[in-house]
Amino acid sequence: MFNKILIANRGEIAIRIMRGCKELGIKTVAVFSEADKTALFRKYADESYLLGPAPPLKSYLNIDKIIEIAHQSEAEAIHPGYGFLAENPDFAEICKKEGIVFIGPPTKAIIDMGSKIVARNTMKKADVPIIPGSEGEIKDVEKAKDVAKECGYPVLIKASAGGGGIGIKTVNSEEDFEEALASTQRLAKSAFGNDAVFIEKYLEEPRHIEFQVLADSHGNVIHVRERECSVQRRHQKLIEETPSVVVNDELREKMGEIAVRATRAAKYENAGTVEFMYSKGDFYFLEMNTRLQVEHPITEVITGVDLLKEQLNIASGGELSYTQEDIKGDGHAIECRINAEDPLNNFTPAPGKIVRYAEPGGPGVRVDSGVYQGFTIPSAYDPMISKLIIWGRNRNEAIVRMKRALWEYQISGIRTNIPFHEVVMNHEKFIKGDYTTHFIPQYNILEEVKKYAEEIRKTGSKAKIVAATTAIGAFMYSMQK
Repeated sequence: MFNKILIANRGEIAIRIMRGCKELGIKTVAVFSEADKTALFRKYADESYLLGPAPPLKSYLNIDKIIEIAHQSEAEAIHPGYGFLAENPDFAEICKKEGIVFIGPPTKAIIDMGSKIVARNTMKKADVPIIPGSEGEIKDVEKAKDVAKECGYPVLIKASAGGGGIGIKTVNSEEDFEEALASTQRLAKSAFGNDAVFIEKYLEEPRHIEFQVLADSHGNVIHVRERECSVQRRHQKLIEETPSVVVNDELREKMGEIAVRATRAAKYENAGTVEFMYSKGDFYFLEMNTRLQVEHPITEVITGVDLLKEQLNIASGGELSYTQEDIKGDGHAIECRINAEDPLNNFTPAPGKIVRYAEPGGPGVRVDSGVYQGFTIPSAYDPMISKLIIWGRNRNEAIVRMKRALWEYQISGIRTNIPFHEVVMNHEKFIKGDYTTHFIPQYNILEEVKKYAEEIRKTGSKAKIVAATTAIGAFMYSMQK
């Protein structure tokens, strides 16, 4: 096992990694930007180094500086977390050349799975079901129209190098196709430096279901059950749960076997996620995320598998600590991403100083956080404050417990999406498990959030007003002082 690891990331994921390292007796090295001088993760680490005067966002992308600090601190390995350099094959390759272990998959797996076109072709050869669409990159507009017509409108035009919900456009008719194609190519070029796009059939009543996988360098591959991530805005996840209400034991075994097959086809090592779209009883490969996922804690709380420790074990050359038969699920878990953003204004990021901060507690509650009272959330980064993870003996208990935890969670001085989560937890369709990736617009959830915020303003208790910090929350808190 390693003696010292550098974490090339920030916020709650940096602290999550450091916690696992501390339990294993591994020293940790933090790197931080000027904007993160007072951040909690910097204080948690055994050592910390300033990345320099570069703009905050570019600081964490400064590969040369990170490698320099790794050598200076004598770190043997680098964990990239998620985002930033986590799926950057150049960074993984440079680490290898510099004699530093990259805690993640081999470079080629990152490259192959980073291209959605290559990933689709790889999975097709491995007899993994893929969504109907183009064989590869769209180069001829007329041929592309033929593919779209064969799939049947609506279709999706997707950036091959896309991620995070960026570079996806829905096309409802042939009349809209050429303009949609051109605009998606421009966006792909601007966002990813690669204008390659492809076509996929638009699925009806889609649900986003992913399988956690682990693979070592000794040929062992397992899945660690599924997570459902269908509550999304702009193709970005907000709420995740496990197990999925539509996955029974028979389907789990079938999808799990295919997830393992997909992992082997990608020649993958370390922790990763095979993502599927489920529609009316059928499922199709969507993509493979070559990193630890934001939502990994819900898998940990129902299986007891510490995915971070398994990553470190695999990266240090060890064999998996578990066989497939060892993986069991106990109870139900839900994760709500708590963000500094305004759900009343199209989820616009809302950075600022946290005036009051108190996390929920009690049975079955886990909070992975990177903030504290008085901390100023920078505008340069993703606005995630924390991840609220709830375990219950069954789904109903998990939902009830999440409602209680959200009520307890007090964040003031900034706008947050806590009221959004409260509305979802109380929504009849979510409670029944009857929802798709269209849940938010389909049921006008944001209008419900507005009504809820107004109700709090008029009738809520002081504690409730403080807990439910929204566009009006900061103002209401100031009125109570």
